[in-house]
Amino acid sequence: MKILIVEDEARTGDYLRQGLREAGFAAEVARDGPDGLHLLLAEPFDLAIVDVMLPKLDGWTLVKTLRDAGQQLPILFLTARDDVEDRVRGLELGADDYLVKPFAFTELLARVRTLLRRRSPMAESASLKVADLELDLIRRRAVRAGQRIELTGKEFALLELLMRRRGEVLPRSLIASQVWDMNFDSDTNVVEVAIRRLRAKIDDAYDTKLIRTLRGMGYVLDDGS
Repeated sequence: MKILIVEDEARTGDYLRQGLREAGFAAEVARDGPDGLHLLLAEPFDLAIVDVMLPKLDGWTLVKTLRDAGQQLPILFLTARDDVEDRVRGLELGADDYLVKPFAFTELLARVRTLLRRRSPMAESASLKVADLELDLIRRRAVRAGQRIELTGKEFALLELLMRRRGEVLPRSLIASQVWDMNFDSDTNVVEVAIRRLRAKIDDAYDTKLIRTLRGMGYVLDDGS
């Protein structure tokens, strides 16, 4: 699932992005209100984490503009202020939850997962399925043929990308940018190593292989049908 962090403090934004990615989410950072608003209106995100005190456009105005535009994605406010009036104002404008700085990342992660579960009555069963492989996007679990598969955060993000775009050949450059947020370097083998490790977990023990390599083109996940 895809999360946007709108946070002008570079250290905080980078810390949250890294933590969320290690937890298996696709996370991006916007450094000010206008950039955050533009991304949230232009791209599909599953949740936004928004700092209240943002340059150029504050978090309250950003959220009100989103709600006025009909955007209903869950929003978690971050603020250094613990005033009741501020929390009430944020919630009245359309935020779904409120977290006061400083906070423990584990608490933020728990709130993110709770908000994603609440998003719709079907959120508990939100999953991707290809053949006998199923990915639970809320609980961050992978199961093949009834067997639980333990994945790292990056492996989960890689598998989610492949399953969301099943049947589509994904070049290494796209995988590198989506999963590692890096420009592709022909001298690095990070994608090949990650694919090899993922195959060992989801394909090696099964007759039907789901991940295929198209030499010179990239990787594709499908059931061969």
